[in-house]
Amino acid sequence: MKIKVLGPGCARCHQLEQTTREVVKELGIDAEIEDVKDVKKIMEYPILTTPGLVIDETLVCSGRVPSKSEVTTFITTSIASEEEA
Repeated sequence: MKIKVLGPGCARCHQLEQTTREVVKELGIDAEIEDVKDVKKIMEYPILTTPGLVIDETLVCSGRVPSKSEVTTFITTSIASEEEA
């Protein structure tokens, strides 16, 4: 699983990255987490405001910092859809 945190490196971006890392660790999954700060790369996604969370190249949240339970839901939903494919 590849997870990207989109944003210029602001406090909200760091908070989202930290929450995501905690969830990945708690779920015990193998995931690569990348911090994307390059504006050109961020604009490749349908995002208007940061931070953004991308899981396996799908933007799942943007413009706010989701709660830990929301991040858990985003990740487990992605895992479930991978297993169905």
